[in-house]
Amino acid sequence: MLSATRHNLPELFSQLGLPSDNGAIDRFIDAHRPLSLQLRLCEAPFWSLQQARALESMMDDTNEWAPVCGDLNTRLRYRACDLF
Repeated sequence: MLSATRHNLPELFSQLGLPSDNGAIDRFIDAHRPLSLQLRLCEAPFWSLQQARALESMMDDTNEWAPVCGDLNTRLRYRACDLF
């Protein structure tokens, strides 16, 4: 049975040991995008080994963190101007 828990980006960043206020998240995303479409989110070179392993397990479709990982993935791939 899937959990009804809804996580958000600040919680994900906190889980990854990163600053989790909205400004810090925006700066992190701005500093690391656009992420190559050839890389999986967890393969990005800016993660530590522990962060990459955590993300890999969180990205599993059955994991309650998958939706917020998908959001981060999208935000890292595209700039706002790419969407219009």
